[in-house]
Amino acid sequence: MKALQYRTIGAAPEVVAVPDPEPGPGQVLLKVTAAGVCHSDIAVMSWPAENFPYEFPLTLGHEGVGTVAALGAGVSGVREGDAVAVYGPWGCGTCAKCAQGKENYCLRADALGIRPPGLGRPGAIAEYLLVDDPRHLVPLDGLDPVAAAPLTDAGLTPYHAIKRSMPKLVPGSTAVVIGTGGLGHVAIQLLRALTPARVIALDVSEDKLRLAKEVGAHETVLSDAGAAAAVRTLTGGLGAEAVFDFVGAEPTLRTAGALAAVEGDVTIVGIGGGALPVGFGSLPFEVSVAAPYWGSRSELIEVLNLARSGAVSVHTETYFLDEAPLAYERLHTGKVNGRAVILPNR
Repeated sequence: MKALQYRTIGAAPEVVAVPDPEPGPGQVLLKVTAAGVCHSDIAVMSWPAENFPYEFPLTLGHEGVGTVAALGAGVSGVREGDAVAVYGPWGCGTCAKCAQGKENYCLRADALGIRPPGLGRPGAIAEYLLVDDPRHLVPLDGLDPVAAAPLTDAGLTPYHAIKRSMPKLVPGSTAVVIGTGGLGHVAIQLLRALTPARVIALDVSEDKLRLAKEVGAHETVLSDAGAAAAVRTLTGGLGAEAVFDFVGAEPTLRTAGALAAVEGDVTIVGIGGGALPVGFGSLPFEVSVAAPYWGSRSELIEVLNLARSGAVSVHTETYFLDEAPLAYERLHTGKVNGRAVILPNR
């Protein structure tokens, strides 16, 4: 089969031929219908050799949906031909966090060498994907595969982040979304669907700010040195009760800290390498700072239910598998507006 692999430090990913996977006991083989392209992969491919944690070659793609092509011995709960989404942050399945469906916070994954598809294990940007356990599969139940694939991360991750702050997003409150690309434009929709908060979107790109407005942002602000002051003005000097930074670089985190309200939340979702100092006097009183990771299995089910209701959708552009390197090139240069999705079997 064909697969998109990162094969050499510093090189672009390549479409190569690899052996077809076969499901072993307890495993499920999917024929991939759609796979999302994520900025996390750009970060992974920028790591130097001494810090690279995965084995080469690495088949990319941690956002995947497909149809069940074959079942390993002993598998129950799914049938060949079922259309499913893949829950990406695999855990051990038995620790206290996994028992709550929070495999994203599995207590034993590192010790056991358990990795997500595309982030240590062969990923979804391939014609076929081997899934370790049927518990990682969620029925699509009529959702379009192209629309559903990005929801497994670009929908699930902001949903998990926003749920943390929902008690603070009451009528009259303000939520700020910094970075309105793949995850950020979904976060805006989730905030509008789940809370009565006023939503202010920040980005360096006018195109992305236009998309933010289209999907429901009440206000848009250019993300520059004056952004925090602009948000303070829009909020009567009070700042925002919740700030979601989908970039995570030093400049955006400085902005996030500067515009947070007293008792506000700053949630760092982006992996841009920045850090936000926390200490008495460095932020407004009782500001809470968190850096969450992905979301739980039950939250993925909730996100897909929101999509079925029409409350959230992902702005996508599609590519064939042979065009996948181009999709990453466009993402790296900021030319993808929304989410790029690969169609491996078309």
